[in-house]
Amino acid sequence: MTVKTLYRVKFYDTDTMGVVHHSNYIRWFETGRVEFLRTLEIDLNEMMSDGILFPIVKIGAKFHAPARFDDELEILTTAEALTKAKMQFSYKIRRLGEEKILAEGNSTNVFTHEGKICRLPEKYFSRLAQGL
Repeated sequence: MTVKTLYRVKFYDTDTMGVVHHSNYIRWFETGRVEFLRTLEIDLNEMMSDGILFPIVKIGAKFHAPARFDDELEILTTAEALTKAKMQFSYKIRRLGEEKILAEGNSTNVFTHEGKICRLPEKYFSRLAQGL
């Protein structure tokens, strides 16, 4: 399953060269990941109140072309792998209506409880599994 999230580039997202600063793509990966979870009716606030956190342990990005102020972007988020202890996502960012990929990346999150890696409770795991 791939979830599409729209984002319009703000002026503050750009650097002195007039292009989006590379650090913003990592933030946009997170935006896509949160929307992916929402699509599966998983609320991060609910997970946190249950003591389950979802920290990133690995992240990567590759940049192909710059985004600029006021570009309307699509963040495409796909679940690549899931176990009860971790989940992997991939991302593609492109301008709305275009096929050219501006940036792509991946991340690995682990599920933790009280600071230790844990097995994700079934109420979340079964919903996440629907996204593969």
